[in-house]
Amino acid sequence: MARARTPAADRDDAPPHERTLLFAMVRLVNLTARPFQEGIGRSHRLGLSEWRVLAVLQAHPGSAATAIAQRTGLDKMSVSRALASLESAGRILRRPDPDDGRRALAWLTPAGRRLYRTLRGEALAREVAVTGTLSTTERRQLTALLERMTAAVLAADGLEDVDAA
Repeated sequence: MARARTPAADRDDAPPHERTLLFAMVRLVNLTARPFQEGIGRSHRLGLSEWRVLAVLQAHPGSAATAIAQRTGLDKMSVSRALASLESAGRILRRPDPDDGRRALAWLTPAGRRLYRTLRGEALAREVAVTGTLSTTERRQLTALLERMTAAVLAADGLEDVDAA
């Protein structure tokens, strides 16, 4: 009779990083993003960071790079590269902030909005596939816990939560 495998997180001989919540969360994000990187992104000449920036700008038009970085969790350099790539592809428009000429604000162009709408359905389908095993209550609980953890990280790093303001 075949013996059931014990999950790495429950084994004493598992590497310590495999028993951590953060490792599990990063793994889930990477596995969830893989189909995008291997197919959808390539077919639309769009990187994962660029997709995340598009999604933020759809929800928050006129955002500055710092707000985009906080909303995506990407570092400033990744956001800067994504913005430059999106702008050169005609997917976003950047203009100086009238209140602070040192920074630029970004909006989706019509082409950027069309691309977002095209990919949104696939992104939502992937989310359903990943969260489909959770009940509505569990999804709400997980969302609330992740939001609380995100707020704690922002506070520990001395950053303002742009969505709480």
